[in-house]
Amino acid sequence: MEIVVQKYGGSSLATLDKVRRIAEGVAERHRRSGPLVVVVSARGKTTDELLRLARETGGGAAGRETDQLLATGEAASAALMAMALGALRIPATSLTGEQAAITTNGPHGAGSVRQIDTDRISGLLKEGQTVVVAGFHGINDGGDVVTLGRGGSDTSAVALAAALQAHCCEIYTDVAGVHTCDPRIVPTARVLPEIEMGVMAEMAFTGANVLHPRSVELAGAHNVTLRVRDSFSDHPGTTILKGTESEMLESDDAVTAVTHDLDVARVLIHADNTAVRNSPGVDFATNLLSVLAEHGTAADLIARSGPNEDEFRMGFTMRSSEYPDIEESLRSAVTRMGGVVRIDDNVAKVSLVGLGLLSRPQGTARMLAALSAAGINPSWVSNSQLRTSVIIPLSRVVQALELLHDEFGLDQEPEPNTLAVA
Repeated sequence: MEIVVQKYGGSSLATLDKVRRIAEGVAERHRRSGPLVVVVSARGKTTDELLRLARETGGGAAGRETDQLLATGEAASAALMAMALGALRIPATSLTGEQAAITTNGPHGAGSVRQIDTDRISGLLKEGQTVVVAGFHGINDGGDVVTLGRGGSDTSAVALAAALQAHCCEIYTDVAGVHTCDPRIVPTARVLPEIEMGVMAEMAFTGANVLHPRSVELAGAHNVTLRVRDSFSDHPGTTILKGTESEMLESDDAVTAVTHDLDVARVLIHADNTAVRNSPGVDFATNLLSVLAEHGTAADLIARSGPNEDEFRMGFTMRSSEYPDIEESLRSAVTRMGGVVRIDDNVAKVSLVGLGLLSRPQGTARMLAALSAAGINPSWVSNSQLRTSVIIPLSRVVQALELLHDEFGLDQEPEPNTLAVA
């Protein structure tokens, strides 16, 4: 049996009418190709509402009871979808994360999928039933519900596809696929019919919200084919290629897309380094990054002074939404250093994403020249083979996206540059 896993996000299930429309599409697929696995998120703003209730009750922080509460949103979605399929005479069973035997590691609110026992799901599929699984959570060794944090339902879907050795994992959302830029900002952005897994992971990390980075990394690690499609249209969407699937051997067009991230804070730290600059094993930067790591916070675009200089200077970017969670610990660490910390959250990150960007340095030069000509002067620049990122004022993001998308001709279909084989 060729298994397909589909995932539907909360916006696609926000109303009962949308649930019925999704069910009709699933039913048609079931009749045409056989039973499938459907992973669902909580409907609409359900998760936000549950968090509000938790806060008003005196909870809200990550913990056992918060996870118990949040998981009910996905469970309700799964049950409603199974009911809607039943009304269409499609045999369907809904499963919670526990019933689907999704075992997790890690803390409440930020768990990771350790393993999945697929016996029950496989048995239901063999009986001819479509299986609707509540995403975003699993169960730990103590029998408690653990939610998976950011991108949890995407991660659930990819993990199930990997465990079931599915033909593919289809992520359904409210856009036609992965675009060359956010189509809400740049209307000329086009859907990419296919994209390399590494490029997709970088796009997800730098702000493209169609897929969460965790799910793309998981798909790459377990050789899962991903497809991103519109929940309510027949558009073929975007296929995320595994390794060597691309037919294009080489291309002169290194830049695939322009992404942006508004959830950015720039952190600047200064301290007197004279007392410790020659002390083996003492490094302020290591201490500060350890503070972030303890809170599960990633630092990006990191720059620091040399360890033997009189003044310690360090800068990095992070998610501005995560700063309140680490502020006390970070300021305490900086105070112990005798230093000061300054935060600037009136910035954004704009990135060119593609393959071989360092091998084509003219791309970075063109990017900076185009921004400079428009009076946009980036404060920080970071380069790698897969992306070039700049930090710019928050107020200039829309203009930067429009001009870079135009500068690199991303509204135009690239011409293949295949290599002849003798």
